Amino acid sequence: MPGGPGAVQSGRVAGRLDTLDLGLRLSRAQEAERLTAAQTRLVWLRLSLGGQIGDEPAIGPPVCVIFEGWDASGKGGCIKRLVAPLDPRHVRVASFAAPTYDEKRHHFLWRFWPMLPGWGGMAVLDRSWYGRVLVERVEGFATEEQWRRAYDEILEFERTLVAEGMILVKFWLHLSEGEQLRRFERRRLDPLKHWKLTDEDWRNREKRGTYEVAVEEMLDRTDTQFAPWSLVEGDSKRWARVKVVETVIDAIDRGLRDRGLTVPPQPPGLEKRAGTW
Repeated sequence: MPGGPGAVQSGRVAGRLDTLDLGLRLSRAQEAERLTAAQTRLVWLRLSLGGQIGDEPAIGPPVCVIFEGWDASGKGGCIKRLVAPLDPRHVRVASFAAPTYDEKRHHFLWRFWPMLPGWGGMAVLDRSWYGRVLVERVEGFATEEQWRRAYDEILEFERTLVAEGMILVKFWLHLSEGEQLRRFERRRLDPLKHWKLTDEDWRNREKRGTYEVAVEEMLDRTDTQFAPWSLVEGDSKRWARVKVVETVIDAIDRGLRDRGLTVPPQPPGLEKRAGTW
């Protein structure tokens, strides 16, 4: 696939992003019903993994959820719904922007290590090490040799984490150009959200074609059996939020089974207590 900072990508070959149905929607009632059930299940799993409940409480494998996606694709809203029902002592949320001067003195993966969860823990990362093959690639902050080498470094990094027991969940939130523009304009007009919109957001939008090429290559080269990508249709915030929470639950259930661990059963009727924890 062609690459390189600033490359013109007219007539891009259709990729995985083009297969997503951005017309998927949920009503307010559907969102509330599915989100309540999913959040209840997530709380039960989280307490079980943290060794807080169960007949013989024991800590489970670490869970790390990373979010990537277009500007204004709804990452913040999805993260909020994911962690809102959880005890803040049991989950860490970390946001990553451009590396600082000191961070640039180290290998690009160095700054992420302190935020990773240990056994019994959970972390949610808003942006991640994939910045190396996305924004750093497109904007020329990394040389071509650096970002091309990063694919192998990322794969080995994730392979190591999963081999040590981590359940790694990776999201790309996809958004149509039209919906992104509408959200940009709403942010521009809302005094409480205007701070979310920057000149950089507009510049990135102008380079969407180049970013799409980088995203497709990232998905192609780093979607693995041990750390697969989950693509989220983001034009509907309700759909995206529910899909994210349900996907994390499925990943935890599958991760426990793959490791030969017991998936903790949820007591019948617990969903009736949703919101009371």
